[in-house]
Amino acid sequence: MIDACYTDALKAISDANRLRLFWLLVHIDERICVAEAMDVLGETHYNVSRNLKILQKAGLVTAQKEGKWVFYTLNREGSPFHMKLLAAVKSIPEQELETEIRKCHLRLALRESGQCVVGPGSTEWADIVERQGISESGGA
Repeated sequence: MIDACYTDALKAISDANRLRLFWLLVHIDERICVAEAMDVLGETHYNVSRNLKILQKAGLVTAQKEGKWVFYTLNREGSPFHMKLLAAVKSIPEQELETEIRKCHLRLALRESGQCVVGPGSTEWADIVERQGISESGGA
């Protein structure tokens, strides 16, 4: 019988939105909170939170609560299988999600002392997105 850790990880990234979220974490190599992921991916709180919890349950990300925010980051201490899965996701070409990377760097620039201080869907974020000519729900 195949160990559930393998099937859980593969199931976790079999969903396009979770793969996109995991891919983003792999490429930015920074921790991210739900509010930031919501703005970058144009997804609801429910979807982002649920998807991050599924990735966490699969052992692909870890969570750390700081004040009112929960920050998610890549689990770099996983099994050799998890490390190979991470490398496989990292090999997906950046041009597939270049807008998300751009939006993520803009969103993370709003932090103060490394902390998220802007809630999701803020007017400040909407103004930045508009000035940059980026669609809030995905592509430019």
